Amino acid sequence: MVDFWNLSDGDDIHKTSAEYDAGGGNFSPIPDDTSCVAIIEEAKVDQDRSGHEYVSIRWSVLSPAVYNNRKIFQKIWCLDDKPRQNDPEKARDKAKRMLFAIDKNAGGALVASGKAPSDNTLAKAFVNKQMQIKVNIWEMTGDDGKSMSGNWISAVSPKAGATAKKAAPKQHDVDDDIPF
Repeated sequence: MVDFWNLSDGDDIHKTSAEYDAGGGNFSPIPDDTSCVAIIEEAKVDQDRSGHEYVSIRWSVLSPAVYNNRKIFQKIWCLDDKPRQNDPEKARDKAKRMLFAIDKNAGGALVASGKAPSDNTLAKAFVNKQMQIKVNIWEMTGDDGKSMSGNWISAVSPKAGATAKKAAPKQHDVDDDIPF
């Protein structure tokens, strides 16, 4: 029987220190006002520690290539009030406008249902949908006094190069009674 804790390189795991750094960690945020093409990898209803619900979306950047596969996590506070907001109703309306724009760019299935989003409806409507996003930087000081920063999505639009389908011009039936 092979012991789970045996290492493939033959090293004795018991000689490993209590500290370990897997590396690969900190990326600088994508610069402010950067336009990217991104795909939605996950969309669901999530909760904060107090049980307040919001829509959670995980985006993966496709281009520009320098940011390929970078993840951006978006919280859309359209279900419950965002904690510590001065005007929660205005903030929720703003969040609903963002969710509406994402839905419209993804085909419009959520709005067409007329219902509040659920895990299933969000996943079905949004996952694997691409669109243009505008990325900005957030900054804050953590409880430990250290400065933190990351990216947030300030705007969405149809994927670059995509055009909205225009209705074909109406053609009137004309009797061909005019001799030429």
